[in-house]
Amino acid sequence: MSFVNKAVNWNKEDDNFTQAFWNQNVKQFWLPEEVPISKDLKSWSQLKDEERNLYKKVLGGLTLLDTKQGNDGIPSMMSLTEDLQRKAVLSFMGTMEEIHAKSYSSIFTTLLSNIEIDELFDWIETEPTLQRKVDIVLKQYNNTNDDEGLYMAMATSVFLESFLFYSGFFYPLFLSGQGKMIASGEVISLILRDESLHGKYIGLLAQEKYNEFSNSTKEELKNKVYKILYILMENEIEYTKTIYSGTGLDIEVENFLKYNANQALENLGFAEEYTVDNVNPIVLNGLSTETKMHDFFSTKGNGYQKGTYEELQDSDFDFSN
Repeated sequence: MSFVNKAVNWNKEDDNFTQAFWNQNVKQFWLPEEVPISKDLKSWSQLKDEERNLYKKVLGGLTLLDTKQGNDGIPSMMSLTEDLQRKAVLSFMGTMEEIHAKSYSSIFTTLLSNIEIDELFDWIETEPTLQRKVDIVLKQYNNTNDDEGLYMAMATSVFLESFLFYSGFFYPLFLSGQGKMIASGEVISLILRDESLHGKYIGLLAQEKYNEFSNSTKEELKNKVYKILYILMENEIEYTKTIYSGTGLDIEVENFLKYNANQALENLGFAEEYTVDNVNPIVLNGLSTETKMHDFFSTKGNGYQKGTYEELQDSDFDFSN
């Protein structure tokens, strides 16, 4: 029997959720050039040296994670995903990861000198806890050779999208919530909106794949998922203590990480693992997808409307019916 090349057919739904995620991804499309980052120059000049140094580092770490998610993570999942509509959604998400990575460079170009940018990228390549985090994630992505490998890649991706990014997101949300670095904070809000969608979609695919396995295999895979979670959390706390050293924020960031790790587990269909107290209300409020700034002539805020946009609700991701 000869191989048949198939075209994606969007005229019928392959499942009851993928086309909804496609539509929402397209509605959310944005580019960093549409956010006036230069408005942050005055605020940037008023930050202390240690505040600027921390801001650079958290965005530098995020740049590396988005680069690897776009170059390695999404392609690893696409390689064993046969459904063409799902491949299209994953491909779009991979493109947005590349746009996220570029958006940080737009901030760097606006706020930093060329020498500072070079020094920052040298730091990215030499920070041990940051490099170890990426190595742990890539180990799963590079082992996507069968259905079990695909599931583990999806679970790891959900941890990345719904948990690991958040040590980096904390500080921009913390500052923008106090009226500092508002435009750059808007970029982070746009990225957050995307990552929320990515984590939920890939989480649904992971849950579907998980339910295909036997009970014994499910137990093995669940143990592997939690093992990776614990390793990543231990490393992430060490990373947080390193870059947030001297700020007094490290405990608050750790609470924020655990809060989002619980969200990641929920996306995978598992119970919460961590008891979380006193998540910083300023940062927690920053997770909202509501509009924070919008200038109809110069700014595409995260409430910008291409077609019809509504704030995302948890109920939007209930496809049981």
